[in-house]
Amino acid sequence: MVTPFLAGVALPFLGEVVALLVGSVLIAYLCYRIRLVPIVGFLITGVVIGPTALGLVKDQALIDGMAEVGVILLLFTIGVEFSLEKLARIRRLIVGGGGLQVGLTIGLLGVGMAVAGIAWPVAVFTGCLVALSSTTIVLMLLTDRMETDTPAGRFALAILIFQDLAIIGMVLLVPVLGGEGGSTGAVLLALGEAVLIIGVVLVGARKLLPPLLERIARTQRSELFLLTVVTICFGTAWLTSLAGVSLALGAFLAGLVVSESQYSEHALSEVLPLRTLFNAVFFVSVGMLLDLGFLFDNLLLVLGVAGAVLLIKFIVTAGSVRALGYPARIGVVVGFALAQIGEFSFVLARAGEEVGLTPAGMGEAGVQTFIAVTVLLMAGTPLLMQLGHRLGTRMLQREQPKEEPTHETSTTGHAALEDHVIVVGYGPAGQRLVQVLHDTGLPFTIIELNPSLAKQAEEAGFPVIRGDASRPHILEHAALGRAKLCVVVIGDEAATQRIVEVAHYLNPTVQIIARTRFLANVERLHEAGGDIVVPEELETSVRIFTNVLGAYMIPPDEINRQVTALRSGDYQLFRGSIHEAHLMVLQGLDEEGLHTRAVAVRVGAPAVGKTLSELALRRTHNLTVLAVRRDGRTIGNPAGDFQIEPNDRLVLVGEATQFADSADLFRHAPPPHLEGVGP
Repeated sequence: MVTPFLAGVALPFLGEVVALLVGSVLIAYLCYRIRLVPIVGFLITGVVIGPTALGLVKDQALIDGMAEVGVILLLFTIGVEFSLEKLARIRRLIVGGGGLQVGLTIGLLGVGMAVAGIAWPVAVFTGCLVALSSTTIVLMLLTDRMETDTPAGRFALAILIFQDLAIIGMVLLVPVLGGEGGSTGAVLLALGEAVLIIGVVLVGARKLLPPLLERIARTQRSELFLLTVVTICFGTAWLTSLAGVSLALGAFLAGLVVSESQYSEHALSEVLPLRTLFNAVFFVSVGMLLDLGFLFDNLLLVLGVAGAVLLIKFIVTAGSVRALGYPARIGVVVGFALAQIGEFSFVLARAGEEVGLTPAGMGEAGVQTFIAVTVLLMAGTPLLMQLGHRLGTRMLQREQPKEEPTHETSTTGHAALEDHVIVVGYGPAGQRLVQVLHDTGLPFTIIELNPSLAKQAEEAGFPVIRGDASRPHILEHAALGRAKLCVVVIGDEAATQRIVEVAHYLNPTVQIIARTRFLANVERLHEAGGDIVVPEELETSVRIFTNVLGAYMIPPDEINRQVTALRSGDYQLFRGSIHEAHLMVLQGLDEEGLHTRAVAVRVGAPAVGKTLSELALRRTHNLTVLAVRRDGRTIGNPAGDFQIEPNDRLVLVGEATQFADSADLFRHAPPPHLEGVGP
C-alpha cells in the first residue's frame, strides 16, 4: 500500500515558484555578466515573469507572503548588526534627522497638493507614501560597500529607523484620513499600546534570550542554533504585531535583543543565507506589480513624477543632514541614497485603498503611477548612490585639509585590525599560538564556536568572535580582507577544509596555515587553498624517530639532519615550493615582515598568462614584486615582461588594504558549495 505522502501531494503553486527561481537565476546571472547590481536583476525578473509580460506567475498573494518573510529577515539582521548601544549613540540623528526628513516631506507635498486643489487628507496620505525610503535596498547596498558605520551610513540608517517607527503612526492615521472612524484620542491610545508592548518585549527578551542562546550554543549543533534564532525572529515579530506594530519592526526589535548577546555574529552568519533567498523574492514581487502597458502609455507622466519625487526627497534629506551640522558632502550622499520610495509604502498604500485613499486622489491611475515610479527609483538606487559618492568625493577635494579624511571606514572593534593573524580554534594548539602572538605583540583575533573555549579566551583578555569560521560573514567580521595570516587549528577535518576554501576565496592574498591529522589530507587542503599544511601524523612520526635515535646515542646534529630530510621529503611532495617563498618572507624582506606576503597564483586565476606590466601591480595597487618563486628557483626583481604562470609564488610588499584591493587578480572560481558567496 502506498501512503499519500509517498504518492505525492499536488502543489498548484510549485510551477510558479520554479518559474520565479529560474527567472531570477537567469536574469541575475546576466546582470552579473554586465556588472549590474543583483537588485536590479531581481526587479527586472519580476517585470518579465509578471502578469503584464510573460504571465508565468499569477499568484501574487503567494509571492507577497514570501516577500514579507524576506523583509522580516532583513530587518532582523539589521537589528543584530546595529545593537542597542549603537542605537543610543545615534538617537539624536534618529529623532532629529528622521523627524525633519519625514515631517518636511509630508509638509511640502501636503501644502503643494492643497494649493493644487487636492483635499488635505489625500495630500497628507500621499506625503506619507513618498516620505518613506527603502530600508531593504539602502541597507543591502551600504552593507555591500561596507559603509554602514561611516558618517553617511549612520545618518542614512538613523533616518530609515525613524521611518520604520513612523509607519506605525501612519497606519493608525490612515482610517482617520479616510473618514472611517478613529478619533485622535483613539489613535494616540493605539500608539501608546504599541510603545508599551515594544518596551515589554525589549525588557523581557533581554533577560531571557542571552541564557537561552548560551544553552543552545553549548550543544554545538548548527541546525538547532539556526532554528532557535529563526524562532526568536518570527516569534518576536508575531508578538509585536498583536499590538498593531508591523512585523518588520518587530523583527528589527528581535535583532536588537540578539545583538546584546555574545552570539550575535554567530546568529547573523546563520540567518544570512535565508535572508538572501527571501529578499530576492521580495524584489521580484515588487517588479511583478509593474503594469508595462500603463508605463508605456503614460511614460512622460511616470518620468515626470519620478523626477519630482527624486528632487523633493534629495533636497529635504540633504537639508535635514545639513540642519544637524553635518558637511554638505554627507548630505549629498545621504540625499541620493534615500531618494527612492520604500517597500513599506506598499503596505501603507494597501491600507489606504481599503478606506478609499489613493495617491494624489487619482484612483487606479494614481496607484499605477505610484507603482511605476517606485519600481523605477528602486532600480535606479545603485546608480544614484554611486552618483552621490562621486559628488561627495569631489566636494571633499575642494574642502580644506582639516576636514575629515576621504576614506570613511569603521575604526571600531575588529574592523580596525590590519596585517593581523586570524586564529581559528582556541584548543591546546590555538592557545599556545595565541600566547606567543600576545607575548610578541603581534595583532590577532580568535574565532571559536565552542562557548566554553570562547569564554576561556575572553577571560584571558583576548579578542574573540563567537561563530562558525566556515561562514563568510564570520571571516569578514574578523577583517579577513586585511589579515596577513589565517591559522586553522581545529580538530574537525571537514570543517577545516570548508574554512580553508572560504578563506582562500574571500581573500586569495592571505596566507593560510592549516593543521590536519593525516598525511593523506595534506594535498586536499593544499588544493583547497592552504599554503602550509602541517600533518600531525608526520610530526608524531618525527617525535618517535627522534626518541629512537636518541636512545642509541646518535649525535644531535645527525638527528636534526635526518629529521629535516624526513620533513622535507613528505612536505615537499604536497606543497611544492610554497614553503621556501614563506621562508623568504620570514627572513626580513621588509620592516618586521608585516607588509610582505607570498601569494600563490593558482590555476584559473586572472593573473595567469599576464606579464607584470599587464598586471600593473605597482601602478594600480601600489604593490611591489620583490621576487617570484618558480620550480624551485627564486627570480629576484623580475622585469616587466615577466609572464606569470600557474603555481608561481609572488613575494609582494604593500599595505593590507592594497592586498585586499588586488584580490580579484588571484581569485579563481569557487568550489560548488561556495557559489554565490560574495568576496
